[in-house]
Amino acid sequence: MLQALPAVASLLGGVALLMLGSGLLGLVLPIRLSSEAVPTSITGLVMSGYYAGLVLGALYGKRFIARVGHIRAFAAFAAIVSSGSLAHALWFDPWAWMGLRILTGFCMAALFAAIESWLNEKSPNESRGQVLSLYMITSYLALGSGQLLVNLWDVESFQPFALIAMLITMSLVPVTLTRVAGPEIATAKPLSFAALYRVSPVGVLGSFSSGVIQGAFYGMAAVFGRAIGMSVFEVSLFVGSAVFGGLLLQWPVGRLSDRFDRRTVLFWILIAATLIAAAEIALARFGGGDLYHLMLLTGLYGGAATAVYPISVAHAYDYVERDRLVAASSGLLLSYAIGATAGPLIASALMQATQPIALFAFIGLVTGAFGMFVLYRQRRRAALPAAEQATFVPLPTTTPVVGELDPRAGPTEAAAGTQAA
Repeated sequence: MLQALPAVASLLGGVALLMLGSGLLGLVLPIRLSSEAVPTSITGLVMSGYYAGLVLGALYGKRFIARVGHIRAFAAFAAIVSSGSLAHALWFDPWAWMGLRILTGFCMAALFAAIESWLNEKSPNESRGQVLSLYMITSYLALGSGQLLVNLWDVESFQPFALIAMLITMSLVPVTLTRVAGPEIATAKPLSFAALYRVSPVGVLGSFSSGVIQGAFYGMAAVFGRAIGMSVFEVSLFVGSAVFGGLLLQWPVGRLSDRFDRRTVLFWILIAATLIAAAEIALARFGGGDLYHLMLLTGLYGGAATAVYPISVAHAYDYVERDRLVAASSGLLLSYAIGATAGPLIASALMQATQPIALFAFIGLVTGAFGMFVLYRQRRRAALPAAEQATFVPLPTTTPVVGELDPRAGPTEAAAGTQAA
């Protein structure tokens, strides 16, 4: 992995700055909305706007990059995100903020597409897996660290938004100074949901369910924390523990899925997530909301929840033809993004109608229901022998372009996708 670092260090630096700013913005907004007594359902709308923008950006953002080139497109989209971050501070209006979140999501999808295609261009076939791992680690560390930056200033002040804009703007420096020409972006058309479902029902519903629970948690966890009396510092630790838990536990869980039937591993992960959600409810309601125990539970939840998507993808890859893996990856990621858009909307409505702990009741309901579906599918189709399964690869949930970095796709498909573009 360290041997692959010099070739992609500048691009990973841009990723780190981008995720630092994105992580900070994603936590400042729900805390600020909560402090202004905005209805929880409206907060859910605002936070779901980012994922809706990601869907649109994944579908249409590559067209802008193809039209004007990578460097110009990256500079333009980064400037829009930076300006949009400052716009949040100019006036407080939840509906305007929702529009800004949609715009931010669209631009972030395009930024990730540009970076990921560059990473693919600079990655020899034999080191694509290592580059993808470096990209994954950088993204998670920066996202979690960005959330901790919320403690530097009052969330109601201008300074957090200024810092976000600075970080996003500085991400331009290492990326635009890269000496590699902008590559073509492959235009692999996603497989339809119907086609994907016929190949792997667990893969499609797993991607969707992962998006639902991740979107619900990262969109509404700060609101939950503030509602049960957490300070801003405690909220940052609470939400950040899920990010770092996801980074630490995804690999060992994934390796288990390489040795056993993936559906068995996925089932027990979902059962664990359901039990953790129940424990979070009990601790918040009867245990006084003890921060350290909540952080421990949330770190475990983050590890379980973050593994659902890549294991679902790996299970789908076990049955998808090799020359269609990038197309399958695009469809599964779109399924995730749609779920992530719905998650905050549903969770926030339940939280407003009942209590803040409805967030974890909703998460537990989704993981439990999907766990039962996985158990049902185990009885409908026999498991593949472990030797015939595709290797587990940790995956970020950014854009379909990341599918080309996936070493399981192989050099033939990546080259074919570039030629088709």
